[in-house]
Amino acid sequence: MTFRSADEPRRTVPPARPAATPPIGLAAPGRPHPDEADGSWPSPPRADRVDPAVLSALLDRHGWQRRGGPPGRYGRWTPPGPTTTNGRGAVSLLVPENRAYPDSADLLDEALTALVRIGTPAAREVLVALAVPSDEIRWWRDVPAGPGDTSHPFRAMGGGAAGWRAEEKLRSAARRMLLAGALATRARAGYYGARHRGPAAALLREVLVGTAAAGRQLTGFVPVGTARPLAIRLHQALFAAREAVDYQRATGGMDAFDGAVAAGVSHELTESLIALVRGTQSARVAVTWSPAAGTPDGCAAATEPVEFSPGDLPALREASARYQRTEPAVPVKITGSVVRMRRSGPCGEGTVRLRVLAGADVAQVRLTLDEEAYRIAGHAHLVGLPIQVQGSLQSRGGFRRLTGACEVAPVEVDEGERDRLLKSLQENLDFFEEACGGE
Repeated sequence: MTFRSADEPRRTVPPARPAATPPIGLAAPGRPHPDEADGSWPSPPRADRVDPAVLSALLDRHGWQRRGGPPGRYGRWTPPGPTTTNGRGAVSLLVPENRAYPDSADLLDEALTALVRIGTPAAREVLVALAVPSDEIRWWRDVPAGPGDTSHPFRAMGGGAAGWRAEEKLRSAARRMLLAGALATRARAGYYGARHRGPAAALLREVLVGTAAAGRQLTGFVPVGTARPLAIRLHQALFAAREAVDYQRATGGMDAFDGAVAAGVSHELTESLIALVRGTQSARVAVTWSPAAGTPDGCAAATEPVEFSPGDLPALREASARYQRTEPAVPVKITGSVVRMRRSGPCGEGTVRLRVLAGADVAQVRLTLDEEAYRIAGHAHLVGLPIQVQGSLQSRGGFRRLTGACEVAPVEVDEGERDRLLKSLQENLDFFEEACGGE
């Protein structure tokens, strides 16, 4: 490991790549999800691509302390927590203040190598932010310590079943909050249900979430180039939710929550806040901007974390139920392929499930058709054609059900899509013969 004092920096350490450390949470595109296979943190950039000012800002953000260094030349940084030694002196990094310093390239090279070899969360998070310029989202949960929580070594380190459960709660709440922010980048709604889930999930694949520290702290990295709208929307929504909760607690009115929808507050966001706060003394969320990319337009350069407490839970629960209850139905004209048909007898109305191809931001819908429309849907599928249908997409059930279905008609498609639909039919021929029997 490269440790040195500020008096005599060494400049001959070769660059190294970071050890493969599996992230917890969401992975970047092209890599398997960490829940299915080990991922790895991005490799740090070369020293000649690192801005010394950005590195210093990231060290400061992640808890490193500047302990001196000649002004205008370089600073000596030590990691957060108790001072660590390697037998020759305190762990430290020498970071030039700018590239005008003659040895800046060597110092940066050695600093990156030391960050790789230190391997602590504070070091890895700096490397991630350097490798891919990212806005950072941090979650904190102040969980009260139970009796005897530090009596066992594993409990003292946050291990054991209790520590694992706390980490899962934090990680789950963070995922739900990121999803709410991703949904808000697609549209403004009090309740999304199944709508926009596909594009939101695709956006979340850009986000990297680190390891939860004893179930109390977690950091997410949102790449500026591909997912900054997620960080911006979540930043605005959190402050709007805080103001709406304060208004409700002061006046008893829910009007502020209605206006907060425009800022990205929704049933999904309030549910994620409830999951984050429940079982804690307080919980905080902070969005900080990438020092390499700067502050986005319309956002404050530096803000305090947004804090929520158990006293806010009644307002959040009421808002969550209100959003789900009042979201209106949506009139739609859907084009979809039949994936399932069912009715109780050979005649009469039946239930059809469609895979949505166009007309609604959901993957599948269910609808009830009268005898004639059911026959049309069955025959269209038998010849490899989707159908088009008008109706009202109901919020109850998560926008997965179409009511008032009418004007059912087959739709012409290109040969490739028709062949795919026919192949799907052949794979499930017995089912459709039974479903369409008697026609």
